Formats: sequence, structure tokens, C-alpha cells
Amino acid sequence: MIKPTKKNPLEKISFADENLLKHLCGEHDKHLKLIEKLERVQIKPWGNHLSVTGNEPSVLKATLLLRQLYGIMEKGWHIHLSDIDYAHRILSQDIHYDLARIFLDTVFISSKKRMITPKSIAQRHYIDSMRQADMVLAIGPAGTGKTYLAMAMAVSYLLEKKVQRIVLTRPAVEAGERLGFLPGDLAEKVNPYLRPLYDALYDMVDMEKAQALIGKGLIEVAPLAFMRGRTLNDSFIILDEAQNTTSEQMKMFLTRLGFNSKAVVTGDITQIDLPTEKSSGLIEAENVLKKVDAVRTVHFSQVDVVRHPLVAEVISAYASWNKKRTDRSKQAL
Repeated sequence: MIKPTKKNPLEKISFADENLLKHLCGEHDKHLKLIEKLERVQIKPWGNHLSVTGNEPSVLKATLLLRQLYGIMEKGWHIHLSDIDYAHRILSQDIHYDLARIFLDTVFISSKKRMITPKSIAQRHYIDSMRQADMVLAIGPAGTGKTYLAMAMAVSYLLEKKVQRIVLTRPAVEAGERLGFLPGDLAEKVNPYLRPLYDALYDMVDMEKAQALIGKGLIEVAPLAFMRGRTLNDSFIILDEAQNTTSEQMKMFLTRLGFNSKAVVTGDITQIDLPTEKSSGLIEAENVLKKVDAVRTVHFSQVDVVRHPLVAEVISAYASWNKKRTDRSKQAL
């Protein structure tokens, strides 16, 4: 139990709507318990008040978090446990950030009635970049929402008739683009490499509707090799796993962009599966295009991971381990 002292001040917060406060606290106060774990504070509900005790910086962050979440709920947002963790990470990056700018910025409401919104400052910047620019490079670790948010934006553009079709593509690097050596027909050969794109699509559009859109040619899912020689007008194009493109493949893809089209390129430069003699087209594109104003580049880190919290820790642990290994290699030389 944390006792109020000069080092551990007590902050009292009052809320106008007691029922809304109950939802903020969560069932059996599970939301408050998570905040206590994240900030090492003690939070006690009483009536339409909360008291927060702990060291001054932690009390400040916890009270700001609670006040902002309550304000968001007043505007109709239903708080989930995962939202508490995301909101805390955002305020840990910027204590003065307005959480409503993220949680109330709905990109797309799917046919499954799920609102898709940014969950971090980088995701908000990513969405803004896709809205404002015709070409966006999204670089960062797995689980940061690069492909998922790009798909949400693409589907919203298609349904709002801002584009006439969606084109989804990936390099089939494990097959070295030599799909003829694999058994089965063309669909059976490429489907394993394109499965993650289908998964993201089906999460936003019912499978039957998605299949109908694919059948009409309004959504096209194809390996990168099939993009050669085409000009894609009135399209929202997503190149996924772009770290596994060669320099030639990346240049080929970027020059497919036609009139009234958007291209989003996503990838994780820490997971390159190309042969050692091949350089990543994504790394090269970032360097080549960094002075082109019309191209936006958004970087994600483990802070932006929106999968299980353990994923962020795994990414951080690997980054630390790789740095130590690199340092040891340099010392050995």
C-alpha cells in the first residue's frame, strides 16, 4: 500500500457521470489495476471520484491518462483493456499528446461493425501520410499495423469510390520468383505467399463480399512478378514485405503508378530473406527517395506494436542482442 507523503502525493479526480466512471474503471476495476501495474501507483475509486497515490511523475501520467480516457468515453468511445496499454504508451512518448486525436480518428468501419483506428502516434502519422501523399514507405517491425492500416485505407477508398480497384502484391522470395518449380496450378503456387494479404482483407470485408470483389477485378491479389509491364490507374496499390524485393523489382514496382493512384510500400528491414549478395530494394528506395517531397516515409518501432504485449518485448530483446553481437564483432576486428 502506498501512503501519501511529499514524495508520494495524493491526487483526487472527480467525474460528473458515475456510470461512465464505472466503465472507465472496468469490470472488477481491471482497467485501474492495469494502470497501477504500468505506473506503480495506487488508485482507489469512491463514489464519482478516484484517488491516485504514488511518486509525482507517475501520479501525473496516471491522472492525465484517466482524465483523457474519460473525455474520450464522453464522446462515445468504448474503452477496452488493450486501449489502456496503447494510451499509456502514447503518453509515455509525449505526456502532452491529445489521445482523442488518435482514438477518435476512425479510418474505416468494416461490414463487421469494427472501427479501425490508429493505436500509436506513428500509426496516426502513417494514416495522415496515406491521406495526403500518393506514395508512402512504411518501415518497421512486425505487429505495428503497417499492412493492416494500409488495407483499411485501401478498402475505405474503394467503397467511397475514390479509386476503382485495390491491387495487393508481395514478392514470392522463398520461391525466388521461380514459381514453375512448385507443384499445382498458378493459384496454388502463389497463395501461400499472399495469404497474409487475404487475412487482412477478410478481417475488414466479409469473405463472400471480398470474393465477389475479387471476381469482378475490383480487388486483385498477385505476386510482384506479375506487375511488370503494367500501368495502374485509379488504383490503391499495396506492396507488402517489400524488404524482400531486389533493387530492380522495387524500381519496377514504383514506376507502375498511374493517374489517380496511391502506392503504399511496407516492410521490416530486420527480416530480409534475400540471398546475401542481393541488396534490399526497400532500403535502397528509402535512401533514393528521401529528398522527393511527394514521397512520405514513416518509421515504426516496438513502441507501436499492437499485438500481444510480449511481441514488443521480443522485438526489443532481439534488437539488444543483435547490437551486442555487432559490438563484439567490431571489438574482435
